[in-house]
Amino acid sequence: MGKLELAAPEGFVTRLAAARIGDTFNFYREGTGARARCARLAAYLDRRSASRLLLVGEAAGYRGARISGIPFTSERQLTGRGPAEATATIVQGVLAELELDALCWNVVPTHPGTPTSNRRPTRAEVVASEPFLEELARGRRVVAVGRLAASVTGAPYVRHPSHGGAAAFRTGLLALI
Repeated sequence: MGKLELAAPEGFVTRLAAARIGDTFNFYREGTGARARCARLAAYLDRRSASRLLLVGEAAGYRGARISGIPFTSERQLTGRGPAEATATIVQGVLAELELDALCWNVVPTHPGTPTSNRRPTRAEVVASEPFLEELARGRRVVAVGRLAASVTGAPYVRHPSHGGAAAFRTGLLALI
């Protein structure tokens, strides 16, 4: 299968790093390791460019993408160091078990919250993030992970794996594939 339409990943990441998305923390522009997170995301988007499945969550988490730069992925999964993140562990484990080649993304790709907490993104933050989601969704089957992602994308819904939802997440993905 060929690569799907996406501007050069580096250009996409440059636009994302420059974006102002409400009161969210843009970890691709700010903070120690921002340059490394940009490089990681560009490499991830390139590796997943042929993925026909797009899993979309709510927003970057404080223990996951805010540190790693890759949606639904913790630093510990990438390097063996740093914080683990339960949702990332579950999502990546299920994708590997089911042998699914999926591109993971979030409705809001930056982090709403503090360095030690998450909050639900505002409507304005969701709207400001739409161009990034729309670009990645072109030509892909979108699966919403959680209710906010389902309401924004209109895509089929699977339960978010947090707070005891791991089995329902796996079952939901199996039903859709």
